[in-house]
Amino acid sequence: MAEERLSAAQRSKIRRLSAFKEPEPGDAGGELNIVPFLDIIVNVMIFVLATVSVTFTTSIETTPPSLGGAGKVRPQESRTLNLSVFIVSDGFSIKASGGNIAPGCEAPGPGLAVPKQGEAYDFAALTRCAKRLKGASPEFQGETQVTITANPGTDYQTIVSTMDALRRSEDGEELFPEVHFGVPR
Repeated sequence: MAEERLSAAQRSKIRRLSAFKEPEPGDAGGELNIVPFLDIIVNVMIFVLATVSVTFTTSIETTPPSLGGAGKVRPQESRTLNLSVFIVSDGFSIKASGGNIAPGCEAPGPGLAVPKQGEAYDFAALTRCAKRLKGASPEFQGETQVTITANPGTDYQTIVSTMDALRRSEDGEELFPEVHFGVPR
């Protein structure tokens, strides 16, 4: 096949249509560049999400347990109480250096030290039990630490009320102001 040649009119039309021409004033504003706007919106959203999570976080100040209790250096021959309170579905199980504390907080033995009263935890009995255990020996008077461990699903108010019950007695005496949290196994 023979190659067809373009006429002079066709070549002129092609040159005219492919030539660059300045856009008219109304044509330049036809496109909206939204990329900078989206950058700003994404940055604002990230800032809002980061600050919202920090704003609604509640914290209770605690200190990590120190070796030997109460952060004091003690002679190795002295005994420590090492009090641990476990919040279980039926009440409070209390353990000390001597082992599990029996019901009534009188002596070591099996069972829950402070059972529930009906459907409610008995925080007053827990406070009395902690006071009795701290007063059981003069060596325990310097103890300030207690470890609280709760079953999964224990509500936040029960944990806070347990902390309050262990920090001070009814007569205002300081019991265990340094509360630590244990992890259930």
